[in-house]
Amino acid sequence: MANLEGKTAIITGAASGIGRAAAQLFSAAGAAVVLADVSDKVEETLGLVTAAGGRGEAIVGDVATELVVNRAIAAAAKFGELDIMFANAGVSGGLPGLFELTAEHWNEVLRINTVGVFLAVQAAAKVMVPRGKGSIICTASVAGIRSGAGGMPYSASKAGVISIVQTAANQMGGSGVRINAVCPGLTETGMTQIVFDRARERGTEGKIGQLNPLRRGAVPEEIARVALFLASDDASYVNGQAIAVDGGLSSSHPVVPGKMA
Repeated sequence: MANLEGKTAIITGAASGIGRAAAQLFSAAGAAVVLADVSDKVEETLGLVTAAGGRGEAIVGDVATELVVNRAIAAAAKFGELDIMFANAGVSGGLPGLFELTAEHWNEVLRINTVGVFLAVQAAAKVMVPRGKGSIICTASVAGIRSGAGGMPYSASKAGVISIVQTAANQMGGSGVRINAVCPGLTETGMTQIVFDRARERGTEGKIGQLNPLRRGAVPEEIARVALFLASDDASYVNGQAIAVDGGLSSSHPVVPGKMA
């Protein structure tokens, strides 16, 4: 396992799914973890961390606001210097069609998925760049690479995350701070649970992930393990990348109209 001993990490969207899995993995690797989420279930995640002997703090609030991001930065300082920012929080936004979308819906998805990531990246960079080290990881999506894996506002928001990562890597050039994105494929989390539940109800669970070469969906730990690698010194020469963790879906990105699984 990657070694994060003595390091401090902030993980947003830590109430469930990939964020919760990352909290447990990062803590098991030795990091103190500051966990933030709009859901109070982030307290449950902290309970899992501390029950396993880890250290951390939970913050309940909208991580797409400067107030909550700054609270997380301040909480991290209680454990030492901020070494890792995992900007993971996001929403799916559903699958509204082009002609049904409203500006309000579009703006809210991008506020959470893209502005929220920008605020986390900016806040972490302000702390890390003067120190000359640190790792920032952002959760994007295969939907941000090309069409066919998500709704329009979600896909646009995740393409924005990839752009933030690439641009920030160059703006922080020479600083020693690394920034990368993980781009999950279909993963069983709270955000996608309805897809998995409906497939099971219909008896078509075996078709989940049928469009990728592995022919299955992912579990959160499989995505979180890539984030753990990027957080660690094992990834010391990985920077500015958008890494697809999708069972091979993006190798061809096949599309069956009306089917996202």
